[in-house]
Amino acid sequence: MSKLHFTTKHANAATVQRNWYVVDGTNQTVGRISARIAAILRGKNKTSYTPHVDTGDYVIIINADKVTFTGNKLEQKNYINFSGYPGGKKEEVAKDLLKRRPEVVLERAIKGMLPKNKLGRKMIGKLFVYAGETHPHTAQQPKELKF
Repeated sequence: MSKLHFTTKHANAATVQRNWYVVDGTNQTVGRISARIAAILRGKNKTSYTPHVDTGDYVIIINADKVTFTGNKLEQKNYINFSGYPGGKKEEVAKDLLKRRPEVVLERAIKGMLPKNKLGRKMIGKLFVYAGETHPHTAQQPKELKF
């Protein structure tokens, strides 16, 4: 009687296939779109997902200035920055940050959903957020992704 040997295939840098996706942020809720994009950046949408390898795809978000918040978050949610110096704490309400730098709202939401280590920092590098309709990544031929 022969023994059966099953092996688990783990992804590595040589076997990862990366795709490019473009997502339209118009009328999308910040938390919901961020959770879905974070899963794509990690590679959880693939069958070859391996936790210790960056198997994720590249994601381009356009119209980041047209995202929405639920409830009263637009007036009540605070974004805090600290310079490291005494008295260097700065707070900004979501409505003001969305008007001034709309890309930061989505970048911070998605970054908070990724691992807090070298792998997470590598994953966030595959995210490109733009406030307007255009992006400079047409050469990569991104596929449109709808949620």
